[in-house]
Amino acid sequence: MLAVNGLNQFYGGSHTLWDVDLAVPAGSRMCLMGRNGMGKTTLLKCVMGLHPSRSGVITFEGTDLLKCPAEQRARLGIGYVPQGREIFSHLTVEENLRVGLGVRKNGVRTIPSRIFDLFPALKQMTNRRGGDLSGGQQQQLAIGRALVLEPKLLILDEPTEGIQPNIVHEIGDILLSLNKEEGLTVLLVEQKLPFARRVASEFCILDKGRRVAAGLIDELTDDVVRAHLSV
Repeated sequence: MLAVNGLNQFYGGSHTLWDVDLAVPAGSRMCLMGRNGMGKTTLLKCVMGLHPSRSGVITFEGTDLLKCPAEQRARLGIGYVPQGREIFSHLTVEENLRVGLGVRKNGVRTIPSRIFDLFPALKQMTNRRGGDLSGGQQQQLAIGRALVLEPKLLILDEPTEGIQPNIVHEIGDILLSLNKEEGLTVLLVEQKLPFARRVASEFCILDKGRRVAAGLIDELTDDVVRAHLSV
């Protein structure tokens, strides 16, 4: 579904991604891993068109994403939940969710009821400002906003960061349910090993902007963790 081949990216004179390859098959749950500052968020932003790529190829269902502006990538069926959530704090929950409707291809302007089925707490807070929600509720809102697009691929950057354990577990349940029952493909950056091992089907590890390990999640052994993830 999503294929990244030979991707190179620079910040000024700093080479941040080095010939990165990443394949995210349809129906998979790929976890992108690595220590802090290793290029994970940069890779996601290149996929979403938020950072320029120096060279390489990124395709989504055969479409060359490097030729598409960021808003067009969303219309192709890619939902994105950025690190830090980036909700609109002065807009209400409902208004935040409606933001996602603007890029739907079919012109629907009604928030799908399934969003409130997935996140019942949001239904009770439609008129509350996003900035007044707890961290966990804001993360639910950010995921809900991405799901409003009814994407084929959902990309999440550290969805459990700063979230209370019960919400972390709930987010894991929702991702597994969407994947298994609706076929949603998931690509997430995650540093919490228990969450990654529970939710992901596959993994890819970056170290200093290079891919150093990848495989099925069962192959994420303690030796691999010690070599590439331990601090």
